[in-house]
Amino acid sequence: MRGGEKVLEALCDIFPTADIYTHVCDLGAISDALKAHRIQTTFIGALPYARKMYKRYLPLMPMALEQIDLGAYDLVISSESGPAKGIIPTSPALHICYCHSPMRYIWNMYNKYYDSSGLMTRLMMPPMAHYLRTWDVATANRVDDFVANSTTVAQRIRSYYRRDASVIHPPVDTAAFRPVPASELGDHYLMVGELVSYKRPDLAVEAFNRLKAKLVVIGGGEMLEHLRKIAGPTVTVLGSQPFDVLKHHYARCKALVFPGEEDFGIVPVEAMASGRPVVAFGRGGATETVVADKTGVFFKNQTIEDLMDAVQRMERLDFNPADAVLRAAEFRREVFTNRFRTFIERATGTELAVPA
Repeated sequence: MRGGEKVLEALCDIFPTADIYTHVCDLGAISDALKAHRIQTTFIGALPYARKMYKRYLPLMPMALEQIDLGAYDLVISSESGPAKGIIPTSPALHICYCHSPMRYIWNMYNKYYDSSGLMTRLMMPPMAHYLRTWDVATANRVDDFVANSTTVAQRIRSYYRRDASVIHPPVDTAAFRPVPASELGDHYLMVGELVSYKRPDLAVEAFNRLKAKLVVIGGGEMLEHLRKIAGPTVTVLGSQPFDVLKHHYARCKALVFPGEEDFGIVPVEAMASGRPVVAFGRGGATETVVADKTGVFFKNQTIEDLMDAVQRMERLDFNPADAVLRAAEFRREVFTNRFRTFIERATGTELAVPA
């Protein structure tokens, strides 16, 4: 249940009787709200080890999507950061794509994925990416309206597909977080997220090693053991943690450190909902959520020196937790559902019923 699933859950609030199509589904990992819907998987869900190794089946996904029979529907919404928009709706149906990002691994982050891959993957990536790019651009014409989760993603849609997109930021469960009294604040900074190379957790660890300042890292992923090896005495790498532990650290950290470039980035909003400021790389979705010199500070380059300088500027920031909480409230779930419902009504010319 990550960001994409939370968007799907919010879409189900708007369409409580909708059917869900997906390549792979782990019923034990999704919410009861999603399980209440009819969920149908493609043939990929029946392939060996599909739940854990679904990414390996990416070359088969275009074929699987095009086999889905959508003849019974007059409205189709694809929610994707992969190839989901490649479905073939019937000609009278309206197809709206909520795009978290065009496929990063074949577009804006291709070289980063390539450089961090093993030998066999590097051999396969160039021909596979070429095929997927051609298919991805062609299937953009199967979409009637694009909705992007950020202005950053809308710009990518324009660059790669030559299509315009409306922007509706994704839902964040801001009500699940709250500030604590100043007397409960700790003396550590916090980094949260999947520990993968493009999120640059190594940058945070190295910067705090040099600063000799306290940093707590929460998250799992392929870089977990590497980060534990390079962490100095002031850096604690906790790995994956229960939600209650995450909330505790959000509310009590001096600030969140967000060193990667994200399409939107829910983590900074959760930190602000907890009443804490953010030190963020000044590109991507964080620039649309964090208010410079009010709810956080930005650094320009992904270097240890720039991040260290930003942390030192954060120490001098005249920060009011109430400003962060108010900013985070602009991204709460009801805002998303209201805006998306209005978008659908305008696109279809039909007023939707509001679920009880």
